[in-house]
Amino acid sequence: LCRGGLAERLCRLQNRERSAISFWRHQCLSDDKIPSDKSSVLIVRILEIVEECTIQVAICQQLDQSPATLSPEDAVINAEEPILKVLFTRETAAHLKSRPQDVIHIYPPWQKLLLQNADVPVIMNTYFSQKVLCSEHSEAREKTYGLTKMLIRKNIISLAQTFRLDDVDDKLHQESSDNQVPCAPQTHNNGDSKRHPSALSAVNDSLLEMVESQGAVGWREVQVQVIIQRVYCLPAREGYRSHTQGNKPLCAAPVTNSDPPNVRLCLLVQDAYGMFSEVQLQSLSSTDDIEQYCRRWEGKSCCLAGMKILQRTTRGRALGLFSLIDSLWPPVVPVKVPGQSQDSEMMTTNLPPPSFCYILTVQSGEIHVEVDEEEQISNLYQPPAVHGLKEILWTDGCNKRCSFWAQVLYQRLQTKHSVPTDQREMLLFVTDSTLQNVVHGIPKVVAVSVTASCVLSMEIMEALSAGSRLVFFKDALWGNGRIICVERTVLLLQKPLLCSAAGADLSELTGPVRLDELDSTTQASSVCALRGTVVGVNESTAFSWPTCNRCGNGKLEVCPQDRELLYCNQCSEVVTTPVLKMQLEVFLSCPSRSQGTVKVKVWHEITLFVLLTRLLFLQTYEVQSVLGKEVGLLNCYIHSITSHPNCVVLEEIVLL
Repeated sequence: LCRGGLAERLCRLQNRERSAISFWRHQCLSDDKIPSDKSSVLIVRILEIVEECTIQVAICQQLDQSPATLSPEDAVINAEEPILKVLFTRETAAHLKSRPQDVIHIYPPWQKLLLQNADVPVIMNTYFSQKVLCSEHSEAREKTYGLTKMLIRKNIISLAQTFRLDDVDDKLHQESSDNQVPCAPQTHNNGDSKRHPSALSAVNDSLLEMVESQGAVGWREVQVQVIIQRVYCLPAREGYRSHTQGNKPLCAAPVTNSDPPNVRLCLLVQDAYGMFSEVQLQSLSSTDDIEQYCRRWEGKSCCLAGMKILQRTTRGRALGLFSLIDSLWPPVVPVKVPGQSQDSEMMTTNLPPPSFCYILTVQSGEIHVEVDEEEQISNLYQPPAVHGLKEILWTDGCNKRCSFWAQVLYQRLQTKHSVPTDQREMLLFVTDSTLQNVVHGIPKVVAVSVTASCVLSMEIMEALSAGSRLVFFKDALWGNGRIICVERTVLLLQKPLLCSAAGADLSELTGPVRLDELDSTTQASSVCALRGTVVGVNESTAFSWPTCNRCGNGKLEVCPQDRELLYCNQCSEVVTTPVLKMQLEVFLSCPSRSQGTVKVKVWHEITLFVLLTRLLFLQTYEVQSVLGKEVGLLNCYIHSITSHPNCVVLEEIVLL
């Protein structure tokens, strides 16, 4: 808030008001008596309670004296006593827990408002109110009624009606008999919803109106209809586990353990006014379920109920979430504007992007999400816009979401020993036809960084381990020359049924994959092709080890029965003909890096290793026999590039 501005002054005033109310209530409870000054106390008896726009309107009869001093004959309703409308805020109503026939003492500074063309005065500023229990019978009635649910009339009044806008389609004002909702907390399950059809009868299309009217504690009596824009998983910190059966609503139960995979299913939803919310649902038992949820739910309409606000976040606090929201803004169809007529000519898409978003979560045991999977895809749904990698690399800006279809050539886990293995980043080197057909100016292979917060399904992990696969990257983050898979990024083996190609070349690769050759512009943590001449071998760092010729186990032991033989624990057999494997460091002279040293780490069963070992075996391990030999093209991963001394350290790799 701006220092000294109206908003800051109002905030301070509200804080002082809340403190004064809390102090007054605490004083009444601690003194166990009603304040002595009764000259300006307004005493009323509640006849009827109605709720409008989150304000509780009590139709009351004014009393001249407290019921404790009234005779039983005077306690009956007297038609001659004045009738008042008393307004209680949500907080005051929750504190009083009033019912018809309750007597309320309202202390100053209450105010009386006289309306034109209205005979009943309105009492406002009723923060300092106290319910009076006049007898033991009343106390017993209070205890009994406190365990039951009271139905109150609730009038839903639309903004169009409030501002007297002529709109036949949005007349949401309904008779009170059709909108009786429980004012006490209650838990619904499938059976309860059938027994109490009125409990979830009201359906709204505004997330903001639901938040303002229902508050942070939960939406128990109404539903809000939204469109599912994205389905993804987030690492679950405190989640809910639940079970899903067909089109039935999801029922959640708290998570009692953190057994992997501990991920939570989430929905990014949008209402008819364009507002977004993230709904955090249950924890999934398997991350492989995410693909089917994406196919079944994205673009469909759903009703939310039993939600509670987990957090109200802003753009500065959740850059990742708002980068995804920005990729879906502006809406593809005109959206409604609060406070305006909803005629088609009044709808507009010229709206600023959202600046805040509510994170919603489910309440245990509540009916909270019901997706109509049979319904057609909504016009408000924006499928992922698929682009070629070349187009993405040419895109300006930072922290922009992008979706692409690429072939994974090589994967590498970032080795940071201080970071646990399950929290390390993984590099996926990918390419597509748009990069392979480029001659100059853009790399043929791009590194995609997959952070630990990006949830990968077991199906994806197994597919990457098995070999080169085409993978669909949905809503990855592009910025500062890097493509990063972060929270809310989804990797799929199949392209979504609905996606927008936007004229991009998405044809599959037909020929062999080419890498960029090593030159002065090559950077560390990338892959390249290398050719050169062998100028040296580092004999001090070379080592070899025997492996099992059957299973490849490199941890052989000495056979207990015969110390001259090796034994494999995996095969449980003696290894008579072990396969010798080695690691070498070879120095090359490369035309593209003539001023520096190029050091290549070569491993067993790779091109350069096979060539060198053959020559070494033929020359009985004479290093001079391999000097001057030309090698290439080799596929290499670049570990580091230093300028002092001028040295490039590479490792020969095998592409998937």
